Amino acid sequence: MSTPRFVLRESGLAGLKVIERCLLEDSRGSLSRFFSADAFREMGFTDPVNQINLTVTKRMGTVRGLHFQHPPHAEVKVVSCLRGRIFDVGVDLRRDSPTFLQWRGEILSGENLTSLLLPRGFAHGFQTLEPDCELLYLHSAPHTPEAEDGLHPMDPALAISWPLEIAELSEKDRGRAFIAREFQGISL
Repeated sequence: MSTPRFVLRESGLAGLKVIERCLLEDSRGSLSRFFSADAFREMGFTDPVNQINLTVTKRMGTVRGLHFQHPPHAEVKVVSCLRGRIFDVGVDLRRDSPTFLQWRGEILSGENLTSLLLPRGFAHGFQTLEPDCELLYLHSAPHTPEAEDGLHPMDPALAISWPLEIAELSEKDRGRAFIAREFQGISL
C-alpha cells in the first residue's frame, strides 16, 4: 500500500478544493509531492499544466487580485505559498452556481503545505500576512491579456474579511469597479 501524497478537503464552494501535501520525513529531511497529473486530474485539474508562475510580494498586508479570465480562456489554477503566509481567496463567479458570488479564504504557508485549487469561473486574490511571500501558480491556460478581468477586493457586495488592513493595492486593482446590480457572472 502506497503512502498518500495529497489530502483533499472540500471548501464549501462547489469545485474549490483545498489540497494538503503529505510530508514524508526521515533522518535526511523531508519530501512532499507538489504535483501529480493523475492525482490532480482526480481533483478536477483535468487539463495539462500550461503555465507556471512565481510571484514575490514584499510588503505585509498587500492584496493582489481578485483576478480571473473570461471564457474561452478561463483557467483552472492551483495556488501554493512556498515562503511566508497568505490569506488566499476564491470567489465563485459562475452564473448558475448555487454559491454564486460567495467567497472562501484559506491560510496558505510554506509550513502548512496547503494549496488551493480554483476551478474555471472563480476569481482569485490573496493578502500577505508576512513580508516577502513567494507563491507558485499552476495554470491550465496561458495568460491572455484581452480576456483578463477582476473584481475590486473591497467590494461591499463580496464583503471579504481581509485579516489585515490593506497596506498596498495595485493601481489597476484599486481602479476596478464594484459589482453592478446587473452583473450576471460567467457562463462556462
